[in-house]
Amino acid sequence: MSEYIPLHDYAKAMGVRNGDVVFISSDAKIMLMDAMTNHAAIDLNPFIDGLIEAVGSEGTILFPTYNWDFCSGKTFDYLNTPCMTGSLGIAALKRNDFIRTKHPIYSFAVYGKDKEYLSAMRNTDSFGLDSPFAYLREKNAVNYVIDVSLMHSFTFVHFAEEHSGAVKHRFIKNFTADYVDESGNCEKRTYSMFVRDLDMDVRTLIDPIEEDFTAGGAARRFTVNHSSILRVELGKAYPILIDDILNNNSRKLCTFKGQN
Repeated sequence: MSEYIPLHDYAKAMGVRNGDVVFISSDAKIMLMDAMTNHAAIDLNPFIDGLIEAVGSEGTILFPTYNWDFCSGKTFDYLNTPCMTGSLGIAALKRNDFIRTKHPIYSFAVYGKDKEYLSAMRNTDSFGLDSPFAYLREKNAVNYVIDVSLMHSFTFVHFAEEHSGAVKHRFIKNFTADYVDESGNCEKRTYSMFVRDLDMDVRTLIDPIEEDFTAGGAARRFTVNHSSILRVELGKAYPILIDDILNNNSRKLCTFKGQN
């Protein structure tokens, strides 16, 4: 392996450019182990700082801060409900320069040019055309998938599934629970999600679609230190997902009863 690249310099090594919209999906353990091995601080903030410098004043950064407790009827507290989707989301929520979007299930910690626009969204449908997922497609956001499989991180696939109009093994389901907003006001709210039909025994795959992404110019894989990183342009990935759904019965995305 070549010389160790500090966490602050990851963004440059990943090819993040000024003005990019960057969405990070990650398991930070390998990055932090590399830092520890090289006697660097065990702190993810340098990684975030490097991203901020790389995208500049015209760019935007999103980290997933999802939490599915609302689906079980538990209260979502905008300021206090924790992120369930990794250390970088947790770190971003502790910073003053990031703000959380409002959806109680699929929220994001966001920074940059479009953070006010994203945080003002009031989408009730998790994957609606008025949601951050639609924004990611429109902006051709770059999803950096770091040391985690697509199967365990590529939530954007559900946006494509819902809007294909052809997926029969999922349906929109409403969830209602208490919602505590940023001012501390509590009220009952209802939000929806495109969920699996449990009777159809849906099993997620997603990883096989990487070969199509790569062949279609939507993705490339590389390494930084010991981390394996997949760079996916979501605007380019969207029609590839739709093609698999419409013309391949979602075979590279999942299995389900009745699939042939």
